[in-house]
Amino acid sequence: MQSLSFTSTADDKSCPAVGLVVLQTDETMEDELKRWLPDRYRLFHTRIANSQKVDQQTLQAMKAKLPDSVSLLPSNAPFEVIAYGCTSASTLIGEQVVTQAIQSVIGKTTAVTNPVTAIKANLQHIKAKRIALLTPYSPDISQALLSNLSDSGYSITNSGTFDETQDYRVARISRDSLLSAITHLGGGQDIDALVVSCTNLRTFDVVKVASDSIACPVISSNSALAWHIQHLVDEAKHRDFAHTR
Repeated sequence: MQSLSFTSTADDKSCPAVGLVVLQTDETMEDELKRWLPDRYRLFHTRIANSQKVDQQTLQAMKAKLPDSVSLLPSNAPFEVIAYGCTSASTLIGEQVVTQAIQSVIGKTTAVTNPVTAIKANLQHIKAKRIALLTPYSPDISQALLSNLSDSGYSITNSGTFDETQDYRVARISRDSLLSAITHLGGGQDIDALVVSCTNLRTFDVVKVASDSIACPVISSNSALAWHIQHLVDEAKHRDFAHTR
């Protein structure tokens, strides 16, 4: 067997590396982010163990598992952003606590996001203040998210939930059910945007149609996460450019 020489190439900075921390039970987020993000993005996925039953206890349990899950991402990949993909757990654990858990592994120079932070950043970007909220969660978890948004300065004028505690069923809520619920909550309302929470809801083929139907922006957990990832990548690019001048 001959030993052959080789040359190495540097990572292409036009193809940013993004790490996704995906719930074990999530069947939607990876596919939708791949479709919403530019093709040149390099997506690296790791899974975090969680229960099919969505309640406060099972969501909080992911806090201790986050560092181990993040540690399974390739340690030499130059990540621009790491995204944790659970809206309800980010609400209950706390957005800053999620960031700290991820950065304890990946370092503080890598940007971190989650759906709650992304939704609020997206709402701020479009200058939305009065919103309607649709979730699939039990009422107590839905209320926690509503309180988070309200405490952040958003006025929730209307809200509703499918009240489903099994995550595999959430992933199978139909397009027609989503459109009907969005129309019910947002149609004819004086709102700036409607938020559809949960990365496991299939919203890629819903957001634009629903936005046209109720004549205002519809933001889902996955659409907001994709938007915020791109925003953070662009911010990092601008910082790198400024440092080279």
